[in-house]
Amino acid sequence: MNKWSISRDHSMPLYQKIMLLTEEKIKSGELKPGIRLPAERKLAEYLKVNRSTVIRAMEELTAQGVLTRKKGSGTYVNPDKWGLQTKPLINWGTSLTTDSFKKKSDYQQAIARFREQEQDKVIDLSNGNLPADLLPELQSPSLSWKELIQQEKKQSPLNSEMHSLRESVQLYLKKTYQMEVPIEEIMITSGTQNALFLISQGLLKPGDAVGIEAPSHFYSLRLFQAAGLRIIPISMDTEGMTIKGLQEASINYPLKMIFLNPIFQNPTGFVMSSKRKADILDYCLMKRIPIVEDDAYGALSFDQSVDNSPLKKMDQQQQVIYLGTLSKLAGNHLRIGWMVGPKTVLKELADIRIQIDSELSFLSQFMADHYLRIEVDEHQKKIKNKLAERARLMEKWLRIEFGEDIEFQPAKGGFHLYCLFPKKTKAEVDNILQELLKKNIIVLEVQKFGDKKNGFRLSFAHFK
Repeated sequence: MNKWSISRDHSMPLYQKIMLLTEEKIKSGELKPGIRLPAERKLAEYLKVNRSTVIRAMEELTAQGVLTRKKGSGTYVNPDKWGLQTKPLINWGTSLTTDSFKKKSDYQQAIARFREQEQDKVIDLSNGNLPADLLPELQSPSLSWKELIQQEKKQSPLNSEMHSLRESVQLYLKKTYQMEVPIEEIMITSGTQNALFLISQGLLKPGDAVGIEAPSHFYSLRLFQAAGLRIIPISMDTEGMTIKGLQEASINYPLKMIFLNPIFQNPTGFVMSSKRKADILDYCLMKRIPIVEDDAYGALSFDQSVDNSPLKKMDQQQQVIYLGTLSKLAGNHLRIGWMVGPKTVLKELADIRIQIDSELSFLSQFMADHYLRIEVDEHQKKIKNKLAERARLMEKWLRIEFGEDIEFQPAKGGFHLYCLFPKKTKAEVDNILQELLKKNIIVLEVQKFGDKKNGFRLSFAHFK
């Protein structure tokens, strides 16, 4: 029975009606992710329209990332969200927020049940946060509440930012990376998520295509979906995002920006080489593509051979907005980060923050300032020693547990090991996940990062 039909009124062009009908079928579940659509000629017969009208509708939906087209094979519903142009969240429950993206895998459902029943026994190696035993003491100076209020009035007359914290960040970047940054090019944020939100709202618009590494933790960020951005996968090798992948993405899509995590990339742990950094900067300058650099782990290098200098350090043309955070050093409770970029851009983003009433906590800034001035050097040394020790323990355990079936790069910094099973099927790896769960161990599936391979990410920071 033909279920493809459209009305003949003049409320909208026929090709748009076909697009709407296709999206409704995806929303209802009639067209499931990965399913092949009828041939264009057959659809034209069903809908009683010209084939060219169907082709235009399919091309529009493909450009939005709703469909994928394979030469000589046909047109399919996009099986994942790479390239997906989602609408802003005001369009609740659109066809592009399909149940397939919301639905938890069998493993995730098993984890949820396990957490409820065995909360005290959980060994959570999926956790990307700093473990409690590595948190700093954060001994704040003895000040009364009145003195704190006076400090707030003195320190943050504009945009709720403490001037002394910006100075501390400036000094920290110089000590850690030998990176000289003018203080007026530093903006304090309430963490990386806050910075990304401001960028997505202030510098991008719904429908814009942004390139990210594949795989990447950016893949699962709901704020990109909320902003209606299309995320475009760009291939990686062990030196980071490839130039070939960047070229292909920029040819096929009008990239408005790329997002990079070049040092101890999450999830792979790869470190971008100096040459690759220079090549990325050169290509993006030629194509006028701005770069957002997320440097969550660069300061956590425990291998002397690693060049952990940020991409921003090589930036001579104001191409890069650099994002830093204290969450991996001092924990998520101290929600303080920073952006380094062109003054004009930072001013625009600061104005947006004021408009949405996103005030920065003075107490958090005060504690962050104290931490960066007094505690960071010793504490950072302690964290790196512990992370190196735990990484070696985890690598040894993985070899005992899985032998040569598992592939991973020995960690040189950061928090994570990215483990793949190239000779095993998805079903076999699913069984491994369940067996680990029986041992109270929780990991993160690689599909969470947009990877189609079989494996998982482990946080050695939580391995004792």
